[in-house]
Amino acid sequence: MAQNSIHIKNKKAYFDFYVIETFEAGMVLQGTEIKSIRKGKASISEAYCAIRNGELCIRNMNIAEYAFGTYNNHEPKRERKLLLKSRELKKLDKKTKESGHTIIPLHLFISESGYAKIEIGLCKGKKLYDKRDTLKDNDNRREMERKDTYRY
Repeated sequence: MAQNSIHIKNKKAYFDFYVIETFEAGMVLQGTEIKSIRKGKASISEAYCAIRNGELCIRNMNIAEYAFGTYNNHEPKRERKLLLKSRELKKLDKKTKESGHTIIPLHLFISESGYAKIEIGLCKGKKLYDKRDTLKDNDNRREMERKDTYRY
């Protein structure tokens, strides 16, 4: 029933961070925000998550204003609340306080039931040499795939 074609990914996150664990969270949205997401007018490439007053919020996520929204239109980069189970929230809070971990959005999608969901990851930042290794591994993998496809 719901369109399941919206998949907005944060490709930069996998390059800049090691993803240790992932969680699926719901989002508290306004009416024009969900309409913009269904049109594919959202970006999570510069977004990050923070725990504030015992609640998980996503900051700097850009959802473009809805074209047909009048005075009811939303603010594009407002802070939005994420919905997680309390034990998952406590686990994230503990991990982010004890060491150099951060919470990064990885994937924004529309669920089977029609709700906007976001996959967040508990991540640890990569060093510069780790990023170079990632680039080298990706290039080697692509080269091997090219050789496999052009084999006669």
